[in-house]
Amino acid sequence: MNKRCIGNATLYGLGVGPGDPELLTLKALRILNSVPVLAYPAPIEGTSFARSIADSLIPKGKIEIVIRMPLDMAKFPAEDIYTQAANEIIVHLDEGRDVAVLCEGDPFFYGSFIYLFELISATHKTEVVPGVSSVMACAAALEAPLAARNDVIKIIPAPLSEARLTECLNFCDSAVIIKVGRHMSKVCRVLNDLQLHQYAKYIERATLPNERILPLSQAPHPAPYFSMILIHKRGEAWK
Repeated sequence: MNKRCIGNATLYGLGVGPGDPELLTLKALRILNSVPVLAYPAPIEGTSFARSIADSLIPKGKIEIVIRMPLDMAKFPAEDIYTQAANEIIVHLDEGRDVAVLCEGDPFFYGSFIYLFELISATHKTEVVPGVSSVMACAAALEAPLAARNDVIKIIPAPLSEARLTECLNFCDSAVIIKVGRHMSKVCRVLNDLQLHQYAKYIERATLPNERILPLSQAPHPAPYFSMILIHKRGEAWK
């Protein structure tokens, strides 16, 4: 792709992982230390989860851009908020300051950085630094390999309709259901109908101090925002 890059400053999409700061990559840590400007998403009120992951590793004296946005999926993505944030970031880039946008998990896996990338990458230097995805972190914590051999794996957002969830689960060997939250009851109905509940593994807040692994039958309804269900139709990937 041809770019008309302005200046020498770089915008980094910096994956900071699922929650445990020790899961930051060495590259992410180097960039975190070197850039003068940090940006990160945050709810309308309260602290940023992405920043809290890296908090103990952030040197003092950074310029910080807090991108406050609603967490209500009906209002997401908030285009005006991303446009305003992009314009603020561009000012720093045009003045020669590198900017790192902190992204929980991986920047290009359902990440809010995607929308900033769309607005900025055509005219300014950008680099995406992959992070440990929550999917991989959940599989590790559950000791549940995601796939083996020629397994087909699907990442399925829980907000889909029951019919669509059923369709997705019918045509895969292994599945990860994300964004469970208030959709837990619907997801459980589908898993029961497909007789997959016996293979479902539930986890919430993976890698954080309050991580919990529960049988699906004991999972809360609704589930926390940071929760996930992993399923392998053979029960275990190595079978």
